Amino acid sequence: MTLLPICRYPHPALKTSCAAVTRFDAALAERLDALYQTMKAAPGVGITAAHCGIFERLVVLDLPELGGRRDFVNPQILQASSETMTHVEGSVSMPGFTEVVTRPRAISLRYQMADGSTMTEDFDGFPAICLQHEIDQLDGIFWIQRLSRLKRERLLKKWEKTGR
Repeated sequence: MTLLPICRYPHPALKTSCAAVTRFDAALAERLDALYQTMKAAPGVGITAAHCGIFERLVVLDLPELGGRRDFVNPQILQASSETMTHVEGSVSMPGFTEVVTRPRAISLRYQMADGSTMTEDFDGFPAICLQHEIDQLDGIFWIQRLSRLKRERLLKKWEKTGR
């Protein structure tokens, strides 16, 4: 089992945009497996390559609503609903800290599979929220940037007190 190091907030990797994956080979499958193992050990339900300092557009989720593990290579949101929902979010890069975030309730997503094939799929509810959260990370947007200034400052004060 290969575990990758997870960058902790405020590591610069968490502000870095990721490049598109262009090679679909055994090494990509190995990176996806390592991300999955790292996510499970964290523990978490989602992780990106950026969380581990790898600047590729890779997302791994493990949700019962999606039938378990799903890998998303080069995910791109094509459309988001105007209807929103709130959900408690957190990050493997800031363990133990959560806050309520509001995001579009549904999205249409284009992504590639590990073999390079392209898919378009609609997601609703919690899976849509998770994908938006992880795609933000691929774009260098850490989830706390989606909080109001007051909520973000409170959360960061608590984080700093823990000495992480």
